Amino acid sequence: METKIQKRKLGNSGMEVSAIGLGCMGMSFGYGTISDEKEMIALIRSAVEGGVTFFDTAEVYGPYINEELVGKALEPFKGKVAIATKFGFNFQDGISTGLNSRPENIRKVAEESLKRLRIEAIDLFYQHRVDLNVPIEDVAGAVKDLIQEGKVKHFGLSEAGVQVIRRAHAVQSVTALQSEYSLWWREPEDEIIPTLEELGIGFVPFSPLGKGFLTGKMDQNTTFDSKDFRSTVPRLSPENLKANMAFVDLVAAFAQRKNATPAQIALAWVLAQKPWFVPIPGTTKLNRLQENLGAAVIEFTADELQEINILSSKIAVQGDRYSGGSAKMINR
Repeated sequence: METKIQKRKLGNSGMEVSAIGLGCMGMSFGYGTISDEKEMIALIRSAVEGGVTFFDTAEVYGPYINEELVGKALEPFKGKVAIATKFGFNFQDGISTGLNSRPENIRKVAEESLKRLRIEAIDLFYQHRVDLNVPIEDVAGAVKDLIQEGKVKHFGLSEAGVQVIRRAHAVQSVTALQSEYSLWWREPEDEIIPTLEELGIGFVPFSPLGKGFLTGKMDQNTTFDSKDFRSTVPRLSPENLKANMAFVDLVAAFAQRKNATPAQIALAWVLAQKPWFVPIPGTTKLNRLQENLGAAVIEFTADELQEINILSSKIAVQGDRYSGGSAKMINR
């Protein structure tokens, strides 16, 4: 892979990573299939060769097998890459049974994740989802202790709302917020992104390709296996897919103009928003990895960005991003 990716700093924290990271979840969780371990290790190592230094996993992905995979794959690159993982769930017989961000659980997860990841310190430790049963101050305090002990380097939040971010940041500075963000899910622009900018917190968009939708590889007849979480996503339902294709047409038109692919346009758009955004597209295919990394060299003029914004604002997105109550960011 020719392109060496530029580095970016996550907010004011001093944590510097490649401008595009790799989300590893889909290798063993979420899509109804578990990919071949040898192939995924090769893929992760190809990402390192391509300049990726930021890898995203979580104990719940599997559970546990994704962390083990990432740990194996990245062991030869200790100290050269940053691994982000997450805490915040209870498990019974290998199945998540709900949230648990109690300080004693955070500590337990940290110890176990360190072993699975084969590292001495977790580079970025996110609370995976806000736990309404545990004050966020207690969560931040528990991570602060782990940072002081040298077991964790940076504290992150995922899908948290503005008040939670502020309260956590007052106890232990938050390095990054991870939330969904893409050309067709822009809710964070209203309150979240201005708050991050004010506090000097980096932003790690997941699903920057709209769960694969913005790659242009789906059409209005696409269906998902019942084990694939996308089968429950309202905006990917058959009736909504049709209406939402207007987004794909938009990125495809720009892709032609810029001699790029739709996926590259969608990723480059995220990168163009702020210099402290680090998207983490996931993939299990080497050619997709190479395609995604190619987005790092695409630049838009101010006029092109304005044009994308004007055209996309005219498209009414059909369907929520998640089914049921998880569609709203928790903000209490």
